[in-house]
Amino acid sequence: MSDSADIPPRAPLEPGDSRELCGWAGHELGVSAWHEITQETIDAFAAVTGDDYWLHTDPERAADSRYGTTIAHGLLTLSLAPTCTYELISYRRFAASVNYGLNRVRFPAPVPVDSQVRMRATVAGVEELEGGAQLTLALVFERQGGSKPVCVAETVTRVFDREPGDRRE
Repeated sequence: MSDSADIPPRAPLEPGDSRELCGWAGHELGVSAWHEITQETIDAFAAVTGDDYWLHTDPERAADSRYGTTIAHGLLTLSLAPTCTYELISYRRFAASVNYGLNRVRFPAPVPVDSQVRMRATVAGVEELEGGAQLTLALVFERQGGSKPVCVAETVTRVFDREPGDRRE
């Protein structure tokens, strides 16, 4: 796993339609920016989800845990997928894009509080649909300084082409 701290930011890739996407299978989209996971972020996630398990929300008790500190919820890490994905690919030329679901999701390593996390994305597959396509992205979340991924997942997105003459963006 690469720990290169500075990969220069670039504009997101912007496919024009589903036919163009069909040629992208196996293509790496790139690497997102680093995102800091603070205790405030962890606590806000706990409040929204109702998952206030002490390992996430009680720094004093977590200091005596095997991790020595609080750790982010695995689902908090996964919830960065939309933000990180939009840094790498734009769906604005499509009429719509919808989250269709997830395939395999795993959390191989913890994310200690105050960690920096980023995401690598590769197009695992593209399937043509009537009026659009189904895009499967293989995501690997990395923690700066970590030796293992902190989350691996496949997201499935459906994109729908614009009708001829539709110029809205």
